[in-house]
Amino acid sequence: MIAFFTLTDRPETAKWLSPEEKQLCVDRILSERAGTTELLDKLDGPKTFAGIFNPVVLSTSMVLLLINITVQGLAFFLPTIVRAIYPRETVVRQQLLTVPPYIFGSFIVLIICGLSWRFDRRNIFMTIGSGIVIPGYIIFLSTTNSSARYAATFLVAAGAFSFGALTQAQSSANVVSDTARSAAIGSTVMLGNVGGLISTWSFLPFDGPNYPIGNGLNIAANLTIFFGTIALGFWMRYDNKRRNSKAHDGRIALGQQDGKSTQAIEWKRPDFRWRP
Repeated sequence: MIAFFTLTDRPETAKWLSPEEKQLCVDRILSERAGTTELLDKLDGPKTFAGIFNPVVLSTSMVLLLINITVQGLAFFLPTIVRAIYPRETVVRQQLLTVPPYIFGSFIVLIICGLSWRFDRRNIFMTIGSGIVIPGYIIFLSTTNSSARYAATFLVAAGAFSFGALTQAQSSANVVSDTARSAAIGSTVMLGNVGGLISTWSFLPFDGPNYPIGNGLNIAANLTIFFGTIALGFWMRYDNKRRNSKAHDGRIALGQQDGKSTQAIEWKRPDFRWRP
């Protein structure tokens, strides 16, 4: 209720900005949106579907689905994992041992998201994150040493926790209008939570105490993310070069194709460029 009355929804209503700062904010937002003249658009069916079926949004949604098998699986089963690593510790001690990986992971999230903002890149940090998670599950599978396996939980937390922010940012950055953005974020969250459903079945009682099925599933998911985000990054750069070359040699003019108005919206516009 407090947020409803205090949260600024557009530059014009920001009382803490001067008129010049408001206009600067509007100009900056419009400069990032190809062919857009209005700051906040109304709900529009074609833009909604363009946001949902945007190829980068769909790919990013699958990334969140896969990483949620790890993130939510860790949330569900970290006490079980710690108990399997330290079976002789008291229940209180086992619960306390689940806390440090979360603290460390939260700290790494701030660093990764800060770097992502600083360099205006998201896809590469998802590739790096999955690359950090994979060795953690390899350790789980390859050794029964308690110290090594506990250290592996830190790797998993450090690599996986930032995906919630990175995937939402990537989906948001690769649409134009607010209508498409709301659809893109909604699609990403919806598909991402399917990974949470899968995670509830990833560490089953008969698979303990080493959980080769659960750990193998998480390795497979993160390998898919690793190579999938590399492929997605190459594809975005390739498609941007293709669009640039067509614009450069005059085959596509803004809003025109083969002498006819394309009436294209969102990522189908010839002046749109992907932002990895």
